[in-house]
Amino acid sequence: MNRRLLLGQIAALGFVPALARTATPVSLTAADQAAIDQANAYLQGLDQAKGRFEQTSPRGSVSTGDLYVQRPGKARFAYDPQYGLLVVADGKTISVYDSRLKTFDHAPLSATPLAMLLSHEVRLDRDVQILRVDRYADYFALTLRDASGHAEGRIILYFNTNPISLRGWTVIDAQGRQTQIRLLDLHAEALDPSLFVLHDPRAPRADK
Repeated sequence: MNRRLLLGQIAALGFVPALARTATPVSLTAADQAAIDQANAYLQGLDQAKGRFEQTSPRGSVSTGDLYVQRPGKARFAYDPQYGLLVVADGKTISVYDSRLKTFDHAPLSATPLAMLLSHEVRLDRDVQILRVDRYADYFALTLRDASGHAEGRIILYFNTNPISLRGWTVIDAQGRQTQIRLLDLHAEALDPSLFVLHDPRAPRADK
């Protein structure tokens, strides 16, 4: 399997093929802008957080695990043991270890749309293009694309309202296939910095 595609499928972080850039940013209404401002303020204040996640692949398979976030630049997706996967963003690089296949892969964090959410200063009004704003009874959704062009693909962020919280996201590839992440019990919590360090477990240890 193509390792670049594998990274996107298991991490759901937007490592997807290039999309034809036919979509254009929408004209925002006052209500749209209010939703964007609310989301921006929430993400900017989300410095350290922990929660559970549920990932649904394009084929419908479901996997679960623990999520840790420490802005700027750091995240950890610790899949439950039966899935054998660990994904860590250390601020510059995103690394993936598959304990079942004994593989270790890494790539620049900047190549994924998740970099938008983990940046030092979250600016949804400047760093991304808003392609769509959808509002529902108890949540709203923002469809985004990286304005710089460094991160290919699109990501849809879902926010609960009253009170606001991030409920998950969807990454869409060029064929319209979707990888979804649903967040459960995401809450602020002080985190150990070692959670965001991942060395290749296959490498020989210096103390041996």
